Amino acid sequence: MTVMPLFKSAVAALAMFASTSAFAFESTPFDAAAFKAAQDAGKPVVVDVFATWCGTCKAQHKVLDTLKDKPDYAKLTIFRVEFDKQADALKTFAVSKQSTLIAFNGAKETARSTGATDAAEIEKILSAAAK
Repeated sequence: MTVMPLFKSAVAALAMFASTSAFAFESTPFDAAAFKAAQDAGKPVVVDVFATWCGTCKAQHKVLDTLKDKPDYAKLTIFRVEFDKQADALKTFAVSKQSTLIAFNGAKETARSTGATDAAEIEKILSAAAK
């Protein structure tokens, strides 16, 4: 057996992986300057206010992981705000509870939800940002 068929199979598998992961939205820690730049550029953004100890937040993140590769959300950026460490961001977004998701399309807030773990409801938040 030659190495070439195995090499071609490996290349095909890598190409398939790359094509399926090419749509993943970006998720990054919240930074006020980066958030403002994304808004100024008219980008779709979701602010994810979470706490590491929060079970609801963990459930939300599982749902977000299942949605991240959908082509509709390829241009979406999720800014993660750590509830226990980023009090200034909580004030900026008028958030008093973890597990809050806030959608923005550019500078306009388009949706907000606290405590949602249902995939359809979370997808509505992402869609509100992506429109």
